[in-house]
Order: sequence, then C-alpha cells, then structure tokens
Amino acid sequence: MKISVFRKVHFNAAHRLHNPNWSDEKNKEIFGKCNNPSYHGHNYDLIVKVKGEIDPETGYVIDMKYLKDLIGEHVLERFDHKNLNVDTEEFKNVNPTAENIAVVIWNILRHHIDPAHELSVRLYETPRNFVEYDGE
Repeated sequence: MKISVFRKVHFNAAHRLHNPNWSDEKNKEIFGKCNNPSYHGHNYDLIVKVKGEIDPETGYVIDMKYLKDLIGEHVLERFDHKNLNVDTEEFKNVNPTAENIAVVIWNILRHHIDPAHELSVRLYETPRNFVEYDGE
C-alpha cells in the first residue's frame, strides 16, 4: 500500500527568459515581456510530493519535519529572493523557465530522499500556470 504526502512552500524570485543564441528580436518574439532585460519576478508556490510505503514503526512515509527542513535548506535558501539568472549557479547557463526550475528542484531533492520513494514537484509560477515533474 502506497500513500502520498505533500509539503507546500512559497518563494519569490526574479528571472529573465532569454536564449543567448537568438537575436534580441527573436527573444522578444518568443518570450515577450518575460524577456525584459531588467528581469521580472514571480511569487512561486512549490508542492513537493513523496509517495511510498508507510513505515510500520513510525507510521510515516517520510518525516514531514525532515522534508520541511530539506526544502528549506536546499531550495528556499538557494532560490528565495534571488535573481535566478544572476544569483544562482543552476541557471547561469540554463533558461529559468518554470519547466527548468521544476527539473532543477527535483534533481536537488532527489539526492536527499530515499530512492524507494517516488518524488514529484509541482511549481506554480502563477495561480493558473504551473508545471509538474516526476523524473520521467
């Protein structure tokens, strides 16, 4: 029997969607306002889902305090109130789209969660625009 547990967090970050291999005109055409050279920001909501068997000794799939601290240390400290293009190593050469941010966060967390557990991250860039990545 598997069950899923979720942890939701919020962070704020700025970014610019830009492909350095394209002309300014093509970047503006593809990314529109998101290509603003002065950057723009989002209030991101992140939901981390861990799915697995319930441990018969603890009754947990994963200790939620551990999951909270893990996200705080490895995601929030790294990305909250940062300019993703400028202040982070992860996006120096990767366009910080919602899709890429979700993949980066999944890869960071995957190293710290038991491989027997399934992991999924859902990232809301706006209340109506969100992505989800589960490693596939």
